[in-house]
Amino acid sequence: MLARTIVSRALVRSLASPARVRLPLRSISTQPASQNEPQKSWLTRKVESSPEAKKWFLRLTALLGYGSPKQLAARRALVLYEHVVAVTPDHDRVFWQNECHLPPTFQSWFTVTNLHIWLLTVRLRALPKEHGRHYIQALIDHYFIDVEDRIRAVLQPPNKPTRPYTFISPFYANPSAATPDDATTPAKPKGRAPDRIVTRQMKIFKEQWVGLGLSFDLALVKGDAEMAAAVWRNLLGGRGARGIAYSDTEDQAPFRRAVNLVGGEVDNISKVDFEKEETRDDGSGVHDFPPSEADKYVKYPELMLDIVEYARRELARLEQISDHDIMSGNWEKLKFNSIKSID
Repeated sequence: MLARTIVSRALVRSLASPARVRLPLRSISTQPASQNEPQKSWLTRKVESSPEAKKWFLRLTALLGYGSPKQLAARRALVLYEHVVAVTPDHDRVFWQNECHLPPTFQSWFTVTNLHIWLLTVRLRALPKEHGRHYIQALIDHYFIDVEDRIRAVLQPPNKPTRPYTFISPFYANPSAATPDDATTPAKPKGRAPDRIVTRQMKIFKEQWVGLGLSFDLALVKGDAEMAAAVWRNLLGGRGARGIAYSDTEDQAPFRRAVNLVGGEVDNISKVDFEKEETRDDGSGVHDFPPSEADKYVKYPELMLDIVEYARRELARLEQISDHDIMSGNWEKLKFNSIKSID
């Protein structure tokens, strides 16, 4: 009983420490141990040196659910999200921003990440049922926790820098981020958006996640033409939906955009003035090209083909990865290739 009491108290103290709460979530790594790693805790040394303490420790963690399939899936799904999915916009930033002409905004980052969430989810559906549902739910949970964390970093910036849920992406600029000059000037309170705006944005992003997933699921059944249409609507902003302007003058509206009725705010669609909404800047940066840039539409069929081929290629590659590799935390095999990859 003494050994059990000692281990129980030490475990409680360990879990109560904020610095150690995150360790289990990032315990899966293929990198060699660093020489600068901190010293092992008293609990770690005790468990490693005493078989009796180790036995009671494992029993206690089992009672707390730390070895359950759901808990294991949650820890491994964070690694999959952070190292496999969330990094993809940065790896192919030139393609998305220069060739697809997506602006360097958080909305663009969300859209590209959403595509790769779907790609990985398709593979996770093929896991044994008792594991697949835990992995999928955990992956989506980590995705939206990260999304909310990033939204709050923009709309509700803290006075002092805080550690992000995953990492800071160079794909988009945070207008509320600290600048080098901030280190030499006194900190000033920054404006904070009310929570209702954050909640509204989260609702919009959730609907975008559902919309992309459903459209690409349908494309898996109906074929590449349907997938190209899904790419055009979800990733390329539906540019040119009302036709391409070839006027020699710039007298018309500076831009026209596709209207997405999201957020559950439209009760009567017949009352929506689409002509007015299409020419209103929604701040997304995605809108029809002006007549002077109409030549950019020429590359759209090629862009859609590139993305469709990429999606099909990655789905086929993920299919070849065994369930054991996925559930054992071998995330290196799951890393996505470049869109322009020849292999």
